[in-house]
Formats: sequence, structure tokens, C-alpha cells
Amino acid sequence: MTRRVLDKNLEDHDRFYAELLAVHNGLTAEQSAALNARLILVMANHVGDLETLRDMLAIAAGPSRGG
Repeated sequence: MTRRVLDKNLEDHDRFYAELLAVHNGLTAEQSAALNARLILVMANHVGDLETLRDMLAIAAGPSRGG
């Protein structure tokens, strides 16, 4: 299993967030949801480890969903 990284690991997280918002600019809610889904799949493919991805799903879901 790949070790999950929960500490800050992104050089400029504010810039990434701004770019993420910018790529959604002008999209409908449906287009935005589709973009998010594609982005998740691209990132999941990059991670490549199902156990790690399951762990990330639980963390993202938070305590209300058992994570």
C-alpha cells in the first residue's frame, strides 16, 4: 500500500485552488460536476492503488460517513 500523505505536500496549494476554481468558471452545474468526476478519475489513475484510494474516499467522506 502507498503511504497516504495528509501533511502539506503541495508547494502552492492556494494557487492550485485558484486554478481549480478558474477551470470551473463559466460552467453549468452539470458541466462542473462532470469536470470534477473526470479530474477524480485522472488523479485516481495517477495514484493507482485501490487500497489507498479507498482510504482517501473514507477521509474525504469525513466522520459523518465513517471516515
